[in-house]
Amino acid sequence: MEFLTSLAGGIWQYGIMFLLVLTLVVFIHELGHFLVARWCGVTVKTFSIGFGPEIFGFYDKHGTRWRFAWIPLGGYVKFIDDENASSFGGEKQLKPAERAGAFHSKSVGARAAVVAAGPIANFLLAIVLYSAINATVGIRILPPLVDAVVANSPAERAGFKSGDTILAIDGTKIDKFDDLQRIVGSSAGEELKFTVQRGGDTITLNATPNVDEQKDAMGRTFRRGLIGIQRAISPDKVKTVQVSLPEAVALGVSETYVNLTQTIAGLRDIVTRRQSAEQMGGPIMMAEVTAKVAELGIEPMLRWIAFISANIGFLNLLPIPVLDGGHLMFYAFEAIRRKPASERLQQMGFQVGLALLMMLMVFVNFNDILNVWRRLVGNG
Repeated sequence: MEFLTSLAGGIWQYGIMFLLVLTLVVFIHELGHFLVARWCGVTVKTFSIGFGPEIFGFYDKHGTRWRFAWIPLGGYVKFIDDENASSFGGEKQLKPAERAGAFHSKSVGARAAVVAAGPIANFLLAIVLYSAINATVGIRILPPLVDAVVANSPAERAGFKSGDTILAIDGTKIDKFDDLQRIVGSSAGEELKFTVQRGGDTITLNATPNVDEQKDAMGRTFRRGLIGIQRAISPDKVKTVQVSLPEAVALGVSETYVNLTQTIAGLRDIVTRRQSAEQMGGPIMMAEVTAKVAELGIEPMLRWIAFISANIGFLNLLPIPVLDGGHLMFYAFEAIRRKPASERLQQMGFQVGLALLMMLMVFVNFNDILNVWRRLVGNG
């Protein structure tokens, strides 16, 4: 009963915070499509945040309807010749004077630019947020120093000792302890070659991370690699380094790239069953994480928004019809073939893509509900 009360009390807080974050990320994504479409001379009929019936809206001087709708899990930009999910065929219904602004009257390069602009806008938002944090707060660095070695661990068997500094893993330079955790955590069961500084000497040690199963804050099981190295956590070991604006931007690009590589590695591990698909979550999980991160302060929250934005940009680029990546796949086919795919082929593709997305939504929402049920049973 206590769990139910806590859950009910937190739904409002979780939901509002999550919707604010999602609305920002979706707005930036759709704004990317909108601005490049306008630049390319495409007539935009609607800019919508959310789906379904309109809550409120207005027309701008170009005749575009800006609207907020009742189902806030996404959004869209609708062009004058959009007829269906494949954005195909609507130009047949246009008057001659309207056809100049039709999306499909534009070159394949212009159409590809409009479609790619959404994910690119998400990447830019992530880079801007990371860069702003780096420029104002600075970079907190915990050096990759071995404070202690766990007994009977891969690190002990490999010969690590307290005081070692890790310089590189498999040739990749290690600047901070986070780099070490990221590589080791995603390499369970894979032998890694460590370049280590010990005193005045540089030596090489080989270690294979153990597979460690743990549960996250939402009760989902995930696997990560561990070698048994404990970091130095004393405050005097943490350094805050101020960086110039160009350095902050370069680091922002790097952090966004790392986010994407981690997402790709996570998807690969789920497909190859190195990680459990149980950890994939939907709106409930995202709302819970957002609320927990918000409690930590503005900097973690901005980093979380950047993380979500980068990942939404990446997921939209997957070559699945209905997503931006699916449209780009058809445009690449058109550029190579010198003419667009048939309307029937596109319709079939988008039907398959929609079915795949619906199955994924059902799966992640089922995971969310199952997780809530497990916690309910565990607390009941």
